[in-house]
Amino acid sequence: MYEDVLIAGFGGQGIIFTGKLLAYAGLKEGKEVVYYPSYGAEMRGGTANCTVVISDSMIPSPIISSPSNAIIMSNPAFLKFSSRVKRGGRIVVNTSLVNTEINRQDIQIVKVPANQIAEELGSGKTANMVALGAWISLSKVVTLESLISSFKDVISKTKRTLLPINKKSLRKGWEFVSLLDR
Repeated sequence: MYEDVLIAGFGGQGIIFTGKLLAYAGLKEGKEVVYYPSYGAEMRGGTANCTVVISDSMIPSPIISSPSNAIIMSNPAFLKFSSRVKRGGRIVVNTSLVNTEINRQDIQIVKVPANQIAEELGSGKTANMVALGAWISLSKVVTLESLISSFKDVISKTKRTLLPINKKSLRKGWEFVSLLDR
């Protein structure tokens, strides 16, 4: 098993946190993991992306120029990164913020209104968890339980009060995709 994913959006969307959580979940399951964050020169509102690779065997390189998967959280990130996804790959697109027409027929595109779902749950700031839950439901690279148990390793002590809404958002993203399959 080998899965790579590019997670991209703008600063303040929790892009780097999302990748770190995924990486910890992979480690918790005893898998090989590469976590490669990339911060833009700007802070909040600027671009942010990270790549996570999870595998059952040694990972030959941390650099992935053409990922098999992407989680795209903003329109600028979509314009910048969607063309890089390999033929046969998949993109989870946050349709709450991506308004560009998606013209690729060679990949699976899963449209998730992540911000809308997160706001309905009580916090628009957890859209990243909705999107991650959706991608995990598709990829099955780690279990939902591993992600949930990894929160305590990744979230700072000052933000532990946000654990319930983050867990709820992760589950809701998972369920959203599960319902699409029916």
